[in-house]
Amino acid sequence: MADSHGGRPAQRSARAAGGGACCWALPTALLCAYGFFCSVRPSEPFLTRYLLEPHKNLSETQVFNEIYPVWTYSYLALLFPVFLATDYLRYKPVVLLQGLSLIVTWFMLLYAQGLWAIQFLEFFYGMGTATDIAYYSYIYSVVDINLYQKVTSYCRSATLVGYTVGSVSGQILVSVAGWSLFSLNVISLTSISIAFGTAWFLPMPQKSLFFHHLSSQRLSCEMKVMDCKNGAVVQDHPDVQRAPGWEDEAKVPLNGEGHSAEKQKQKVDIVKVLKDLWRDLLQCYSSRTMLCWSVWWALSTCGYFQVINYAQGLWEMVLPSHSADIYNGAVEAASTLLGAVAVVVVGHIKTSWAMWGEVALALFSFLIAAAVYVMDTVRNIWVCYASYVVFRIIYMMLITIATFQIATNLSVERYALVFGVNTFIALALQTLLTLIVVDASGLGLGIFTQFMIYASYFAAISLVFLVSGICSIVRAYRRREQMQSGSPESQ
Repeated sequence: MADSHGGRPAQRSARAAGGGACCWALPTALLCAYGFFCSVRPSEPFLTRYLLEPHKNLSETQVFNEIYPVWTYSYLALLFPVFLATDYLRYKPVVLLQGLSLIVTWFMLLYAQGLWAIQFLEFFYGMGTATDIAYYSYIYSVVDINLYQKVTSYCRSATLVGYTVGSVSGQILVSVAGWSLFSLNVISLTSISIAFGTAWFLPMPQKSLFFHHLSSQRLSCEMKVMDCKNGAVVQDHPDVQRAPGWEDEAKVPLNGEGHSAEKQKQKVDIVKVLKDLWRDLLQCYSSRTMLCWSVWWALSTCGYFQVINYAQGLWEMVLPSHSADIYNGAVEAASTLLGAVAVVVVGHIKTSWAMWGEVALALFSFLIAAAVYVMDTVRNIWVCYASYVVFRIIYMMLITIATFQIATNLSVERYALVFGVNTFIALALQTLLTLIVVDASGLGLGIFTQFMIYASYFAAISLVFLVSGICSIVRAYRRREQMQSGSPESQ
């Protein structure tokens, strides 16, 4: 690498000064446009109502117990392969795959009929969800590292604004303009198609995190992938100053020479990367503090996914949409915006999370359990809406705290591994819970019984962390007393 060994530093500086803004602005703008249009789905808050319309000829049992579980299974099955493929293929192909998966999903949502077809649709939706990691990680391969914080906020804001615009516009079109849900799905398909077309103009990165010659310090960018999804904001590591850039044209071989050697090296790297990941995994989870926050992350995210996946079903049972106006879109928009505000607020809270963190997790997990319980037992739609908003706000706040605590107990290069594994465990638990409680091949319980189980699930999490937190506080005070009693003797 000529630059790192002193070759043409003046030219490199001139290029950075003259074209740096353009180099990061163009891919960032294109990616934000993709994220915005991909998130403008006005029909999504009304999915359950749409599937239960007469022309789909689906029963409530089929939708809740046979169709929705397919998303969970496909998401879990695709998460790890997509995680590796995203890096190996250098992001852009997987971004395109996400757009294509969502196009297939909404096209089938418009025209597919029958149980099997809708289940197949859910598989493609699971693929679109699993490939979300490519959207959040792409930008870090094409911008300078000192711009990570800025471009992260841009990309996250684009999706939040898009989701809010979609939810609010869907609510207005349904409640005020009287549009059909079929028309909303057409708008969603059109918006996703625009996003897919935009993705083709994204520059192709020449570098990636694991497989394409990047320093291990660049692992910090992947941490933001998981944090962004949960609304967390994480600062960049101050010691990392490496500028990634793109490969110079002069470094690209003009013939086939070296291609086979490079390919062979990549094959060796795959084995090495997997071994390194496994070794780091064991080392990371050897810390009790990190293990504690990771356990809460996985357990709570599992319950969170279940509640948001089946909340529309609960609302439909409390107040059938064919007999009254519903405000799902407004509720989703409000919970998203208020959750984002809570994330910002919690970032400024100063407290000793090492001492009181487990107790705080226990108390707030109990509040989550109470919100889910109220949502299930008080058969009033407005109470359900309010409980859902409280549920999402508390979860987004706690997952942000967990993110901070995990980050402080890890070296920079292990962020991606831990957050990825925590999410994988959460999906594995969710799959098990879905298979037993929801799936028709399991117990196939009704929606109200399901939510009572989810409330009990969060109550159990609260109890476990309350006991663990009290034990940790007692141990800390005993150590402090021993230190105080030993200090006079030393004097």
